[in-house]
Amino acid sequence: MTFYSILFERDEDRAKEEAPDFFVDLNLDQIIDAITVSKQEYNLKPFFYTSLKNIDAISYRHEIMQDLENETLFEHIKASAQKMRVMREHLAQADKLHYKYQKERWFLDAVEIYCEAVNCLAHDLSAVGLKSRGLLAFRDYLTGYANSDRFTSLLAETKQLKADLSSVKYALLIRGGCITVRKYEAEPDYSAEVEETFEKFKRGAVKDYLVKLRTWPDMNHVEAQILDRVARLYPDVFLNLDNYCAKNADYLDETIGVFDREIQFYVAYLEYIARFKRVGLKFCYPQISNTDKAVFDYEGFDLALAHKLINQNAPIICNDFYLKDQERIFVVSGPNQGGKTTFARTFGQLHYLASLGCLVPGRAARLFLFDRLFTHFEREENIHNLRGKLQDDLVRIHDILAQATSNSSIIMNEIFTSTTLEDAVFLSKKIMEKIVQLDLLCVCVTFIDELASLNHKTVSVVSTIVPENPALRTYKIVRKPADGLACALSIAEKYRLTYSFLKERIKP
Repeated sequence: MTFYSILFERDEDRAKEEAPDFFVDLNLDQIIDAITVSKQEYNLKPFFYTSLKNIDAISYRHEIMQDLENETLFEHIKASAQKMRVMREHLAQADKLHYKYQKERWFLDAVEIYCEAVNCLAHDLSAVGLKSRGLLAFRDYLTGYANSDRFTSLLAETKQLKADLSSVKYALLIRGGCITVRKYEAEPDYSAEVEETFEKFKRGAVKDYLVKLRTWPDMNHVEAQILDRVARLYPDVFLNLDNYCAKNADYLDETIGVFDREIQFYVAYLEYIARFKRVGLKFCYPQISNTDKAVFDYEGFDLALAHKLINQNAPIICNDFYLKDQERIFVVSGPNQGGKTTFARTFGQLHYLASLGCLVPGRAARLFLFDRLFTHFEREENIHNLRGKLQDDLVRIHDILAQATSNSSIIMNEIFTSTTLEDAVFLSKKIMEKIVQLDLLCVCVTFIDELASLNHKTVSVVSTIVPENPALRTYKIVRKPADGLACALSIAEKYRLTYSFLKERIKP
C-alpha cells in the first residue's frame, strides 16, 4: 500500500490559503479559530478551508477519525507530536545561537529526539489495531523507513557521536585572569574530602555561598573560547561533529514531516468536539451522497453558538430537520430572535464540516456533498460601489445563481428587507423559481410566508414560541405551515385582546 498523505488519499487539490466567501456568514471562521487556536505552529487553517469533492476521500478521513477515537492510539500520536515539537524547538534554538560548536550540539540533540520519535511511533503503531487505509499505509511506510539503511545509519552515527562527545573530559587551570585548558589526566577530586573536613564546623543554619549558574542556553565569550580550545584537544571528535551536521542537514524525512503536521487536523478537531461531548451533545459520522438530496440530521446544533453557550453555562437547543423525495428548500419563518438564522447556519455548518470528512453535530445525519456552497446574508450598505441596498442584494444573488449548478447549495437569510413587501414578494418568487429550476438544496429565512407554499419542493419550518408567554422563544424549529398570525394570536391571547375576549369584555 503506497502512502501519500494522511489527509488526501490521492494527489487532490491541495489546501487553500484563503477562507471561502461564506465562512463569516455561517460563523465557520469562529469555529475554525476555536479548533486551531492551540495548534498555531501547524498552520492548520488551510486544511479547514479545503472541502473534498469525492465521497471516497471523505470515507478515507472518516476511517482515520474512527481509528483515532481509540484513546491509546490518540495518546501515542500526541506523544509523538510532542517529541517532534521539542525537536523543532531545538532546531529553532540552534538557529538563535552564535557559536559554532554549541549550534552543532543543539542540532545533534534535535536529530536524537527525531530518531527517538520515529522509533517510538513505529513501535506504538505496530502495537495498536488499525483499520483505516491511511494509518495502515503510514505504518507500513514508517516501519520501512525505520528499518532503512538511511535511518539506521543516521541513528547509529548519532549514538556514536553522542558517546564520543560524552567521553570528552578536560581540566581548567585558573590563575587570576588566565585560563588554561588541557585534557583531564585523572587528577583526584578533593571536593568530597574538603566537604568532610569542614562538616564538623557546621552549626545550625548557614549561609549558602554556592553560585547559581545561568539557565539561558547561549554561551558567553569566555565559555566559547574554552570550547574552542577543547575542540583543539579532541580534533577528531569535533571534526566528526562538523561533518555530521553538514551531511545530515536534511535529515528530516519529508513524508514524516508532512504527517506530523497533517495528523493535527484530526487531533485538533477531536479535542475540540470532546468539549461538547462532555456536556452531553452528540456527534456522528454522516452518510454522504452526491446524488441523493434526501438529507436529515437529528439533534443538530450550531457549533459556534454552542461554544459560546457552554462558556456561559447556558442550555443548548438541538433541532431536527429532513428533506425527502422531491423536497429541496426549507423556508424558515417565525418571530424574530427565534432561532431562524441559527437553523440556517446549522444547515450550512453541517454540510461544510461533512465535506471536510469530519464528524458533525447530531445523533444521526445524512448530508449532500455539494460542489459549491453559497450564502446570501444581509450586508451593510457599501458606499464605495455606488449601489443601493436593494441593487446590491440583486447583484449578489444574480452572481450566485449564475455560478450555481444542480449540485450546489444556497443559504439565504432575510433578503430584500430594504424594499416594499409587494416588491419583496415578487423578487423572492422569481429567485425561488430559479432555485427550483436548478433543483438546488436551499435554506431561505424569510418574512414572506407565501414562499413556504410555493410548490412541492418547498418545506415550511417555523420557529416556535412558548404558548403561555409569546415573548419567550423555544428556539425549536418545526415543520408546520407558515402562519404570520400565529405569534400575533399568542400575544393577543396573553393580553386578552382576541375577538372572544373583547366580546366578553364589552357585554352589556
